[in-house]
Amino acid sequence: MTAVPAVKAALRRQAIETPSWAYGNSGTRFKVFAQPGVPRTPQEKLDDAARVHAHTGVAPAVALHVPWDRVDDYGELAAYARERGLRLGAVNANVFQDDDYRLGSVCHPDAAVRRKALDHLLECVDIMDATGSRDLKLWFADGTNYPGQDDLRARQDRLAEALSAVYARLGEGQRMLLEYKLFEPAFYTTDVPDWGTAYAHCLRLGGKAQVVVDTGHHAPGTNIEFIVALLLREGKLGGFDFNSRFYADDDLMAGAADPFQLFRIMHEVVRGGGYGPQTAFMLDQCHNIEPKIPAIIRSVMNVQEATAKALLVDREALAAAQAAGDVLAANAVLMDAYDTDVRPLLAEVREEMGLDPDPVAAYHRSGWAERITEDRRGGRQAGWGA
Repeated sequence: MTAVPAVKAALRRQAIETPSWAYGNSGTRFKVFAQPGVPRTPQEKLDDAARVHAHTGVAPAVALHVPWDRVDDYGELAAYARERGLRLGAVNANVFQDDDYRLGSVCHPDAAVRRKALDHLLECVDIMDATGSRDLKLWFADGTNYPGQDDLRARQDRLAEALSAVYARLGEGQRMLLEYKLFEPAFYTTDVPDWGTAYAHCLRLGGKAQVVVDTGHHAPGTNIEFIVALLLREGKLGGFDFNSRFYADDDLMAGAADPFQLFRIMHEVVRGGGYGPQTAFMLDQCHNIEPKIPAIIRSVMNVQEATAKALLVDREALAAAQAAGDVLAANAVLMDAYDTDVRPLLAEVREEMGLDPDPVAAYHRSGWAERITEDRRGGRQAGWGA
């Protein structure tokens, strides 16, 4: 079994990226419930993210979404983040919230619309240059609703052409993370519907193109940890968007629906050599009825707990049981790690980092919620309406 000091050291090194949009108002296609104290600007989102990092110690990066986080000077925004002990993480492009994209963006049959979408993707690389961000994260809502609506192969050709142009624009140390989604908003075909499609495009592009796994973007019963293991084996796992799902793309708090699945995923990450800065551990969540900041803190803690359990797996005993074909013993090794209550261990890690052992309680005692409720009166809250 991995020694406890080594586990603690690994947990202290963990970095979980929080999404700027999770601090704003968000919800479902039916309704967005506004909350008091929600940020009105990207800077206020960073203020809230700094509180999450202050209480957890492992959330130093914030992902941006453009144009939701558009500012006049991205260098100044990066400096604002640094002053608060943060850095700006992945830049997420948005080519799905414009009327021109009704039939798609980079896969659209109209070359003018494709050019508009590509220009935005290239703009996002410019933003990366200004912020020092490493990752460009691409998710496309492109697809079709009816058989015969468009030429499926031609759409893949258009997608490949756009990705190639963006890839050529990437600078030294920059990466493209391609996300996939089973369905929605397109219901007949989706142009990047699964890990295989994303992998095929990334493989053709080269080493700077990696696949990102959103844990909510799979059919019920999909073995996500197998996908993770395979992508790690091929050197193509770029990162995660962690959230939970009961039915489809629910975007609930990470680990809320199936914490055992999150543990199994993290076990493959640790076992496959993916536990490090080369794998972006990002949250992607939609907080509709729960308070934003405590929900994000809870998600960070859930990822920490799954990671701690994965680090505690007795790998020698597991390998021996597997080699002997002892099915029950092998399963028991994993279950022993999963059944371990790691909360006391994580409390010790936090105390050794100079933090309160209970981040949620510490946040509630901080008075931050009351302060932002009072200070952020008036103005237009960040988020999207429904």
